[in-house]
Amino acid sequence: MTGFLIGVVLGFIAWFLLRYGLFGFYTVDQNERGVKTSFGRAQRVGKATTLDHPIADRLNEKDKERYIYPQVRVIQPGGPYFKWPWQKVHKVTVATNTINMARDLETPTANHNGTMLEAVTKDQLNIGLTGQIRYRVSESNLYAYLFGVKRPIVHVMGYFVAILRQRIANFESDENLLGSEGMDEELDEVLIDGISINDLRKNLNAINDYMENECASAEARYGVVFDASLITGIDPPPHVDSALAAINTAHNQVSSEISLAQAEADQTIVQSKRAVEIETLKAQAEVEPLISMAAQLRQLKEYGTGVLDSYLRNVRLGLFKKAGQIILEVEE
Repeated sequence: MTGFLIGVVLGFIAWFLLRYGLFGFYTVDQNERGVKTSFGRAQRVGKATTLDHPIADRLNEKDKERYIYPQVRVIQPGGPYFKWPWQKVHKVTVATNTINMARDLETPTANHNGTMLEAVTKDQLNIGLTGQIRYRVSESNLYAYLFGVKRPIVHVMGYFVAILRQRIANFESDENLLGSEGMDEELDEVLIDGISINDLRKNLNAINDYMENECASAEARYGVVFDASLITGIDPPPHVDSALAAINTAHNQVSSEISLAQAEADQTIVQSKRAVEIETLKAQAEVEPLISMAAQLRQLKEYGTGVLDSYLRNVRLGLFKKAGQIILEVEE
């Protein structure tokens, strides 16, 4: 009986050493980060929180009171590391991931089976949006990702879609669609009215930049970093396709006519300026000898009236030599 108990004890010790000694070592891959918990509590970095980190600068004052997470010790890639039986290591990948922005992780059949996201424009048109979201897990806020919310990607997707739909519903283009300051305002109104889809398409890059800026707080909220918003397509509803095409055609024709008129006007202005310059140069060429002659006569006059008379006599003699016939007036 004693031998049996000794065997049991030795067996338990052997199992314990094998289970928690040999298998207590672990490694962390290059694209992974780890957080160790002891009895379910993550190892913290003193009393530091996310409010002490620059990622909190993206939060407003109300959210700073709500999203306060402790800073945890992050296990970097490498190993082997060791953990005790009462400890657990939570590993997450920090590699950049891409997801269809129309995908609903809770309801896969939503948004046309995850292929197109619907939104309403300011002129009450239902449009379809397609694109992707590029994101990664924040190493600076692993607590929020691992323990803050149950499914952080679901929260992030919902947050992104809410901001995007709000932006589409209130979007207004600051640019004049025709790009002409001299056009009649009434014509502008006729062509611009009801073509917010064109404005959205023209400002697609600006919308992507806006989404990246507005979603920057997701790192402090959910521990997820938005690397990029890649909205690639904005499609109108089928019943307005033909109307939109007609408006676009009219806009292109008007823009073409405006460009041609501006080109002709610019050419006429250039030609007019050139003609004025030529006539000015001609007038200057004719006036310059007279000015020079007046200066010479003024200088000769300073030496006396006799000098001026001699000059006039020499000029007459030169004219007489060139003349073929001379008619003199004879005094009676």
